[in-house]
Amino acid sequence: MSAFHDVRFPLSIGLAARGGPERRTEIVTLNSGREERNAVWRDSRRRWDAAPGVRSQADLARLVAFFEARLGRLHAFRFTDPFDHGSAGPGAAPGPLDQVIGTGDGATDRFPLLKAYGDGAGRWDRPIMLPQTDSVRVALDGVETPVSVEPGGEIVFDAPPPDGALITAGFRFDVPARFDADQLEASLESGAAIISSVPLIEVRL
Repeated sequence: MSAFHDVRFPLSIGLAARGGPERRTEIVTLNSGREERNAVWRDSRRRWDAAPGVRSQADLARLVAFFEARLGRLHAFRFTDPFDHGSAGPGAAPGPLDQVIGTGDGATDRFPLLKAYGDGAGRWDRPIMLPQTDSVRVALDGVETPVSVEPGGEIVFDAPPPDGALITAGFRFDVPARFDADQLEASLESGAAIISSVPLIEVRL
């Protein structure tokens, strides 16, 4: 039976991956030449190829061991997206004011972490399912406060935030992913490890 393994894809390999987000859009061209477009997916999904990170026989051995332990495509795992793994800007450390995640109502004590992309009508809120727990920082009305982090990316306060209190958070995060092939095809050329493709795909938990 498939499952999620709470282990991270080898970071030294994954940080050299190439890839990014994809969406699925249906487009119908009318007789007038105009188009009707419909978003099939509410949320985007990411794909990567980690082959550029395999630079040595040691890298290849590490990758094969990880692949075998996941039984190929069967089990998902944590993947650190080299381009997008934090609440702050590129290269910046997470801060407690990075993302607005909610407003207190005096009764609710848990809130899901999210990252906002864009603003106004074009804003998309991305659920953060795999925060790196030790990186999470939270503030109420600008004052940093301790919280606990639950599986699935929810933060829990000791007491419900007051009505109208602005809740913000900063964090680093991983993405739930799996291999998108049941075979790794590699070779050795002049002692160097060569692998054509290591396809990875984001999954929903």
